[in-house]
Amino acid sequence: MSAEDSALWAAVKRSVTPLRPKDADQPLILAAPPPETAAPAPPQAGVPAAPAVPKRPLPPPPQPALQPLARKEKQKIVRGNAPIDGRIDLHGLTQAEAHARLLGFVAGAQARGARTVLVITGKGRSDGGGFEALHQPERGVLRRMVPLWLALPEFRRFVLGFEEAHFAHGGSGAIYVMIRKRKA
Repeated sequence: MSAEDSALWAAVKRSVTPLRPKDADQPLILAAPPPETAAPAPPQAGVPAAPAVPKRPLPPPPQPALQPLARKEKQKIVRGNAPIDGRIDLHGLTQAEAHARLLGFVAGAQARGARTVLVITGKGRSDGGGFEALHQPERGVLRRMVPLWLALPEFRRFVLGFEEAHFAHGGSGAIYVMIRKRKA
């Protein structure tokens, strides 16, 4: 601390009354000031300035996580007290066809004001049992892929949440999808 700073500090100490008298007698220990850095030299005439780095646009804010259906809402659907506003069956489609149809379906459902739709993926083809079935990858490509697609940004503007359907509506081969309300 410089002499000028010490004198200023002493004047401040004399002008205040301490809350606890025994603490007032202890000297103040300040951290060392950060080392001064040299200011960048102004650009010289005739020397081109460094090119400005283009700023990248900020990433979009993270979207809230997709929510499963509320327990009471799911019970209403299962009991038939809440309507299923639309159904789409993706059986027999390739992944590309299913993806395109699903996107169009949920967009249309939102435009119609649908609240809950049923997406039928199927459980996957069974090639029989036996030894070969143990060494094959998990069945049901669409069954695995549709939940992943519903979480993509292109679907998130339409989808509020989803959950596996009750066995009365297809069980693990179908999904209830809650559709977001359309923004005005």
